[in-house]
Amino acid sequence: MAERDLPPLTVAAVRTVADDVVVLELTDPDGAELPPWEPGAHLELVLPSGLIRQYSLCGRPEDRHRYTVAVLRVADGRGGSREIHDSDLVGTQLEVRGPRNNFPLIDAPAYLLLAGGIGVTPLLAMARELAATGRAWSMVYGGRTLDKMAFRSELNEVAADRLQVVPEDEAGFPDLRAILGAATPGTAVYCCGPEGMLAAVESLHSQVAGGTTLHIERFSASTEALERAAAPGAAFEVELSRSGKVLQVPPERSLLDVVREAVPGIEFSCSEGICGTCETSVLSGDIDHRDDLLTDEEKQAGDTMMICVSRCRSARLVLDL
Repeated sequence: MAERDLPPLTVAAVRTVADDVVVLELTDPDGAELPPWEPGAHLELVLPSGLIRQYSLCGRPEDRHRYTVAVLRVADGRGGSREIHDSDLVGTQLEVRGPRNNFPLIDAPAYLLLAGGIGVTPLLAMARELAATGRAWSMVYGGRTLDKMAFRSELNEVAADRLQVVPEDEAGFPDLRAILGAATPGTAVYCCGPEGMLAAVESLHSQVAGGTTLHIERFSASTEALERAAAPGAAFEVELSRSGKVLQVPPERSLLDVVREAVPGIEFSCSEGICGTCETSVLSGDIDHRDDLLTDEEKQAGDTMMICVSRCRSARLVLDL
């Protein structure tokens, strides 16, 4: 679904839904309807400090007058979650970008949702959608303790016996090998959670879940993606087709940094190749994809790239900028 410009939205309510998890409700200050969204979509919030963070929408798409996101306090994080938890944001207007959906539900005969901790947020909206449309699905939700696992009551209402809740302190870790191995061919597996869980699911999926498709939403770039982004690359030229400017990208600088000198207003956020904010259309060039977002098919097509981390193997790259 295409992203649309939004006016600043008002934080209408903040409420606690689990230990260290709060929900923010965002509304138009004039009460206008908000752009529609689909399960898997996220918003980008510009916090009062200027920090930019992405959060999955976890409310109800049919409620066109509010967006709902959940935020886990990460004590040793980069500061965005602490700002949200420690500030009195009710009544504050925030710049909001989106909705953007890099994690959409595809058509499939069956679905398996795997949630770890706060990774439940995009999967909650998916569970509601699947239940409402009568499709075959099941869900496994793991977390450290029940007190830290948000939205359990909401999921129980829509999932009933389709839901398996696995608190680590009581039951250990979910048996991902058995869970994936039991998935029937054609099942779409959707997974969101901490990196350790995602890496395990990726590894096990290739081993035991033949005939299924895997769809992953990350909070941060994988270790492999970070290593790819940090790997040395050759210098190349980038041509900005709309202005005709040709810029030099040396090995030690990112394409995003160079482009922003000529196009200061270009949007970016994570700088890790996971959020999609800096996605840019490519007119020509051999792209060295280093992101964690585009599918293999999208990378093969070569018509778009995440300029925060990706580079070019050919001498010149031409961008639609």
